Amino acid sequence: MRAHALLPFLSSLAAALAPPNYPGFRTLWFDAFPGNAGELPSSSNWDFRLEDFQVNNEVQRYQRNPHNIQISGGGTVQIVPRNSGGKWTSGRIESKFAPCPTPGKVMMVESVIRFGDNQRDRKQGMWPAFWMLGESVRRGTNWPMCGELDIMETVNGAPTAYGTIHCGSPNGGPCNEPQGRPATVDLHDNGWHRWTLKIDLTNGDWRAQQIQWLKDGNVFSTVRGADINDQGVWGTLAHSPMIIILNLAVGGSWPGPPNGNTADSWGSMMEVEYVAVYST
Repeated sequence: MRAHALLPFLSSLAAALAPPNYPGFRTLWFDAFPGNAGELPSSSNWDFRLEDFQVNNEVQRYQRNPHNIQISGGGTVQIVPRNSGGKWTSGRIESKFAPCPTPGKVMMVESVIRFGDNQRDRKQGMWPAFWMLGESVRRGTNWPMCGELDIMETVNGAPTAYGTIHCGSPNGGPCNEPQGRPATVDLHDNGWHRWTLKIDLTNGDWRAQQIQWLKDGNVFSTVRGADINDQGVWGTLAHSPMIIILNLAVGGSWPGPPNGNTADSWGSMMEVEYVAVYST
């Protein structure tokens, strides 16, 4: 396993590296974002969100354009918000692979992420996220009935990251929608951190099964089936295929809109070293 504490000091020109190996786990799928600077991420691994995406009152337009999402040439992908005359663009990719946990096993979904170095007052409206959405949404299931697991998101450059579940009814229900069931962890720097979602189905009793959120290997939230208290809803979260999403939204009901001090470009980007899926 790499020493991630050293990553902030590595040149962006470093060679692409495979994700780490973990004892007892095998790698099901990964993208370490190889390629030359300015290329798009692999279309074999990712679908691109192209249209306006106006949920949550977001203001960006997602584009399949290296101006907004590009391989760095150093084994990372960079999602970069741009502002042209008050019109914001950004990037969003969704995995073609939809991992599904196996009963009796543990599945992990992991990434290493950092953010641009703009100061907090220059990031109003920025909303980067690494998350999963039930694949059933592609077949017409409405949100949040499809299930959503937010592995890491943060808003406005604040020193806090969130791991959140969305599920069940769009109003109230076991996940207290539309707010969801959030947990928080400190995020006092823009440097590289490892974000992991672990779904543990080794217990045959769904009430004792659990989903955990980890930052740099440390658990900051645990939700068990008994906490959801609905086997069908738990199934949408822990027993169903989910797509993996990387995006950087601009504006929205949660962060609020960008303002005259909000800066675009590299200083407000999200940079991702790899995305990997593991299972025992």
